[in-house]
Formats: sequence, structure tokens, C-alpha cells
Amino acid sequence: MVAPFKGAELVSAAAGPEGELVVVWASRENAEALTARTVEPSGASFPDSRTAAPVSVHVATYGSHLVTMVPIAGQSLAYLIAQPLPDGGVLLVGARCRWRNGAAECNAAVYDADGQRRREGVLGDGIEDVQTTPSGEIWVSYFDEGVCGSRGWGEADSPAPIGSAGLIRFRSDLDIAWRFPYDREFGGIFDCYALNVAGEDAWAYYYTNFPIVRIRAAAIAGWFTEVRGAQALVVADDRVVFVGGYGGNRCRLVAGSIRGEAFSVDRPAWLVMPNGRPVPRTATVLGRGSELHVVVGQSWLKLGFEDLVIR
Repeated sequence: MVAPFKGAELVSAAAGPEGELVVVWASRENAEALTARTVEPSGASFPDSRTAAPVSVHVATYGSHLVTMVPIAGQSLAYLIAQPLPDGGVLLVGARCRWRNGAAECNAAVYDADGQRRREGVLGDGIEDVQTTPSGEIWVSYFDEGVCGSRGWGEADSPAPIGSAGLIRFRSDLDIAWRFPYDREFGGIFDCYALNVAGEDAWAYYYTNFPIVRIRAAAIAGWFTEVRGAQALVVADDRVVFVGGYGGNRCRLVAGSIRGEAFSVDRPAWLVMPNGRPVPRTATVLGRGSELHVVVGQSWLKLGFEDLVIR
């Protein structure tokens, strides 16, 4: 990847619907502001939902080379996730969102290709991942604080968390189109460990029962798995690769196949860097469609499904 300006630091990276990589860049000072935390007297540390003052970022989209660059000035969301939109614009989402003084903070904004803000909205607190579709729909998954309530959500004098369903599809206008229903067979989503939006379909893998589910035109299909703690999914038709796991299984690869209502897995393999060394703990590992993206520093590696499967 080529940084957009001298001294630019990579703030976040995400995979887009066409296999592209979407990167938020900022100056060192602004990057620190975008990832700031508040330490309370008890010693507990919490990520800030907003920057102390507006900061500028550049959202770059990469294919085989730099494809587009959207400069955005004076935005205040922190812990950013960026996604492309069909018209050349970008969606910026802040992972944290407070409810205070009887209102929710806006934590999503749509910008056009020139970096002008066109609309903003509220997607809720505790966002784990955001992935857009080719048509501009927005899938959002949530971790436990977004599901159960935090930052003022879910208290006696405040509404239930927006993310209580664990997985939501928003329309391009940032209004809710669909929410994951509690499923008697597979259980509800307490923490969505992995999301993979392939085309207009969404795949999710979640705690506590660790099934995989596929949502296609609001119809849900699901399969139980014995795989625990994976952090990314790669999908190709009726095959799935789980990436990661608890403890020493951080770089584990487990491939599996869907056969009717059953899901069977192959023996595990291990994800390593091209030089054979372990993937650094600081790497960002992303599953999108049938590809796995690994971002280490300012280097981007992309692996196809067959590269992850033991032959």
C-alpha cells in the first residue's frame, strides 16, 4: 500500500465487497486522537466514542493499486470503520456510541466522493464489524457490550441497545431494514465473533453456541460447529474456513463443508506469513467473500479460498 501523504499512519483497514481494501489514514497526531481512551480513577480504561476536537482523515481504496482517495476534514468519530458505497462515496462508522442526556450520539456518516458529508445516523454502541454490499446495504455486527448494553444504553431511563439483536442490516439511508431474530435452534447472538458479507448474503458466527448462519433475502439457514473462538470467516458456496481461535489457536485454519443440515470439518492447518513466520499479533485479519485479507503494518496480503485449504 502507498500512504496518501508523508507521515500518514494507518488507523484502520477493512475489506470491501469487490475484494478491495479500504484504509483510513491520518497524521500521527490525529491517529492518536482517533484511538484515545479515558482512564477512570478506578484504573479502568475505556475507548472514547468521539475525538476531543475534529480531525481530518483520508479514506483510500486499494485494488492492485490505489483506486480512490476521499479526503474528509473535521470529523469527530473515533475507532473508525470505513466501507465503500456504490456511488464512489464512503461510510464512516465509529465503533462506540453513548446514550446521554436523553439522546444518542450519531456514530455513522455518509460522505460523497469529494469528502462532503451527506447524512449521518445512529448505528448503536459496541460495533464489531461493518460491511457494505454491492447495492449499498449495510451489515453491522455487535460484540457483547453492544448487545447487552453499555455507555448508557439499556438502563432504566434509556432505550434498549440498538445492537441487542447482534446483527442488523441497515439501508443506505441508515435506517434499520432487518434485525437478526432470536432463533430457537441456534440461539441468539451474544457476541458476533465473525461476519462475512458475500454479495448481498451475510454469514455470521457467534457466541455462545458458535453456529454459522447464512442470511439470504432475510431467510436464515444455520449449522452447528465444534469450532470455538474463530475471529474471521472465509466462504465459498458450501465451504467455509474459520480463521483463529482461543489461546494458542490464534492462527488456526479450520476448513469445513456444508452437507444438507450437517457441517463437517477437516483437520486444522496454520496461517503463516510468506516467510514462514507466525502472523504478528498486531495484524488485521479480515474475511470477505472467498478471500482472506491480512494487513501487517502497511503491507497487504490477500489469499483466495484454495490457498487456505489443505489439499
